[in-house]
Amino acid sequence: MKIIVPMAGRGSRLRPHTLTVPKPLIPIAGKPIVQRLVEDIAKVAGEPIEEIAFIIGDFGCEVEEKLLQIAEKLGAKGSIYVQDEPLGTAHAIKCAEESMQGDVVIAFADTLFRADFDLDKNSDGVIWVKKVEDPSAFGVVKLDDYGFITDFIEKPKDFVSDLAIIGIYYFRSAEKLMEEINYIMKNDIKQGNEYQLTTALENLREKGAKFSLGKVDDWMDCGNKNATVETNGKILDYERHEFMIFPDTAKIENSLIIQPCFIGENVVVKNSKIGPCVSLGNGTRIENSNIQNSLIQENTLIDHGNLNNSMIGNSAQYFGVSREISLGDFSVLDFHSKA
Repeated sequence: MKIIVPMAGRGSRLRPHTLTVPKPLIPIAGKPIVQRLVEDIAKVAGEPIEEIAFIIGDFGCEVEEKLLQIAEKLGAKGSIYVQDEPLGTAHAIKCAEESMQGDVVIAFADTLFRADFDLDKNSDGVIWVKKVEDPSAFGVVKLDDYGFITDFIEKPKDFVSDLAIIGIYYFRSAEKLMEEINYIMKNDIKQGNEYQLTTALENLREKGAKFSLGKVDDWMDCGNKNATVETNGKILDYERHEFMIFPDTAKIENSLIIQPCFIGENVVVKNSKIGPCVSLGNGTRIENSNIQNSLIQENTLIDHGNLNNSMIGNSAQYFGVSREISLGDFSVLDFHSKA
């Protein structure tokens, strides 16, 4: 099996954190989003992962190397493809056509999940969905009485279904999917000026392909600051057993850590209360602070902070008051300065 990961989006809703780091590489509970995504799929797929293909933007050599290392850790071949223009979900998959062979899982690196990952080999594919309150912002599906999908509709203006596609798909034949993607691109069939995967899926369905439904227990968004902080807390809670022991290089002095929390290497915490649901990246230093429900990245300094529902980037500095903030990489916010 292969995993195809389209991840070329700019992540503009998560700025300023995505100005210096691509959104799929933002750490959640100590691991990049995309690493958690492919590890979760590999864990529940039930068969070896042969290749992981990442479809990226112009992210640079350092990012490409990190992605190849993620694949290598899972015993898979890593492949990198570049999507030069944001022309839609089908166009993104087209960029990885060379790797689209055999059975594949396609997983867009926007969200994390907890799901029943039973791959129904009797159907042509599995589409994972989740009920949502406002389906107009998503691709949705309709079902027949037997639970098979009867329609794929992209961002419906009028209500047709509340079953939103979460961006994870299994296909028994990647080649058949590519035939439809090539057809819609050759004939310039667009929705909203983009080539949509749902168009290819609807074409396959009309030709007799049977798609079954995947059950999702939890769909965790990382689209903006609030959603990302919430997802960080959920992952910490789901996997709290992994975070009970702190690394030997961490120094906790005169402080209270309320689990679940992630504490990275070389973290220093002095005279502070941390948690619950806080991640502190490698090399971060916290003094005289009270922090809960927050995501703090690497090599950051916080002194006299009283933070909740906050997200602070890498190599930032915060000296201050009670606040909910979103502070990007290399930023300084000092409420004690007289300047």
